Amino acid sequence: MKKLILFIPLAVFLVMGVLLYRGLFLNPQKLDSALEGKPVPHFQLQDLDSPDELLTNDDIQGQVALLNVWGTWCPSCMYEHPFLMRLAKQNILPIYGINYRDEREAAIKLLAKDGNPYVLNLFDDKGRLGLDLGVYGAPESFLVDHKGIIRFRFAGPIDNQVWTDTLLPMVKRLQAEAKEAQRL
Repeated sequence: MKKLILFIPLAVFLVMGVLLYRGLFLNPQKLDSALEGKPVPHFQLQDLDSPDELLTNDDIQGQVALLNVWGTWCPSCMYEHPFLMRLAKQNILPIYGINYRDEREAAIKLLAKDGNPYVLNLFDDKGRLGLDLGVYGAPESFLVDHKGIIRFRFAGPIDNQVWTDTLLPMVKRLQAEAKEAQRL
C-alpha cells in the first residue's frame, strides 16, 4: 500500500502533462461562444462621442454587421486598427465598436488621430456588455446577422488573411440570406 502511494505524484504529473500537451494544439482564436446563434445581449450604453446619447440593440440591427471589441490599452487593437480603417472605406458592412474598459478621452483622442472605422461606438467602460458577450480580451469581433443574431466570434486581430479566408465568405453568405429574407 505504501509503495502504491508513491506513484500518485507520478500519475498526477502524467495527467497534467497530457492536458498541457493537448493545449499546445488548440487555436486560441477559435474560442467556442455560447452566444453563437443567439441575439446580441440586451444593452443600453452611452455613445463614445456623445455621452448624452444612449445606444441599444435596436441601433445595430437591420443589416449584417461586425461588432468589434477594442481599447486604447490593447496593442493588438492598435495593430488591427489600420485594417479596420481600410475595411470601413470599402463599405462592405457596418462596423460597430465596443470601447471596452477604457477611458473615454483616450479613446476619442486615438480615433481623432488614427481615424474612426466605426459607424457607432459603444462606451463599455465597466465592461458589462463585454462580460455578457463572454469576451476574454481585446480585440474580439462578432459577426451579427440582420436580425441581431451572433453568427460567429473571432478572438484576436482581424487582418487581410483572416478577413479573406474566414470572415468575408460568411459576410457574403449572411448578406445573401438577408436579401432573400427581404424578398419574401
